[in-house]
Amino acid sequence: MKNFFNKIKVLVLLIGLTAYAQQTPTPKQSESILITGVTAHIGNGQVLENAAIGFDKGKITYVGTTQGASAGNFSKVIDASGKHVYPGFIATNTSLGLAEISAVRATRDFDEVGAFLPHIRSLIAYNAESKVVESMRPNGVLIAQITPRGGTISGTSSVVQLDAWNWEDAALKIDNGVHLNWPNVFQRGRWWLGEDPAFSSSKNYTKRVGEIASFFDNAQAYLNQGSQEKNLPHEAVKGLYDGSQKLYIHAGREKAIVDAVNWATKEGIQKIVLVHGNEASLVSDLLKKHDIPVLIPRPHRLPWAEDDDAIGPFKLAKQLTDKGLTVAIEMEGQMERMNTRNLPFYAGTYAAYGLDKEAAVQLITLNAAKILGIDDIVGSLEVGKDATLFISKGDALDMRTNSLEKAFIQGRDISLETHQTKLFKRYSDKFANGN
Repeated sequence: MKNFFNKIKVLVLLIGLTAYAQQTPTPKQSESILITGVTAHIGNGQVLENAAIGFDKGKITYVGTTQGASAGNFSKVIDASGKHVYPGFIATNTSLGLAEISAVRATRDFDEVGAFLPHIRSLIAYNAESKVVESMRPNGVLIAQITPRGGTISGTSSVVQLDAWNWEDAALKIDNGVHLNWPNVFQRGRWWLGEDPAFSSSKNYTKRVGEIASFFDNAQAYLNQGSQEKNLPHEAVKGLYDGSQKLYIHAGREKAIVDAVNWATKEGIQKIVLVHGNEASLVSDLLKKHDIPVLIPRPHRLPWAEDDDAIGPFKLAKQLTDKGLTVAIEMEGQMERMNTRNLPFYAGTYAAYGLDKEAAVQLITLNAAKILGIDDIVGSLEVGKDATLFISKGDALDMRTNSLEKAFIQGRDISLETHQTKLFKRYSDKFANGN
């Protein structure tokens, strides 16, 4: 009898997991497709009117005018006249797929115990069947950089496409960079202990910077001497010195950015990306000198200080773009996994505050692809790149008009159905019937 009840429990669990899982990933593209009559937002700043986009076996084979396309060479033609085609949007620096329900600790897997963890790989913790992940696709977010959190060095990030059976299938670029959380220059007093809650200089800043320098000095010594005994953390930063990996430095304040960049360049790290960069506009010349791109925060936030420009966060993208820096949008912050689906609307906000509309598209397409090192396969509508793109009825950066009809990842016609769309239909039917 006990075995019988154990079997029943397993069966119920399996049924529950099946019901909870997202849609079955779409099989490989089996027929060539031509989309005609669209406004094509190439992703590099260009727009083609009355354009056609053709693709076969997962790769784009034609980008040009509808008149110039040979429809007979394609198995299927989609007339999308009056609609818009965009490259799949790319979310950077997100913990998407590393947690399902923030309030349930057992579903959170984005932070490991310890301070210096460059050998921790976020990719193997990525849940390809997350229901949060599937909710990205109806807004055109089809690719994401999966990034760990916590510690001084959180670990390595990887880039995935968002329609896969597992993390192996999802991976586009594995372990593309190491993430370093630079110490805070300022700190707030703990008011509950009677301390002044105003900002003041951090007493531990110098000490923590020294700990970072010491770790990397030890790592270099380990790599140079070729020790027989493996040291995984030290081994994991080798790619930063030979240029095969990037160092993503998470820093916001002006002093922190200057200190971090000066340290990293002196350390001999070849590829650096600044993450956050709230005050990056104050040191844009330094960033330009060292050719350092910036992943800027979501614009829907408050200024950092009382005397900051009230709408300063909305203007950051234009300020840095005007300085000639490569800029994309990162997702870290409150409710970041849920808010990742709003990526196109963050770009739209930056466009509303001075940035050219197609430059705003670039923030979440080609610029992001360049920073992540995947611009050879995605990020723009170009012949030879992956057919990762979507058709929208309107402006994809405007939440009032971004309504996807079709989305493709590597040429596969993916499902746009989610838990949210099911609820929308359910209650639309309810109220339509007067219930």
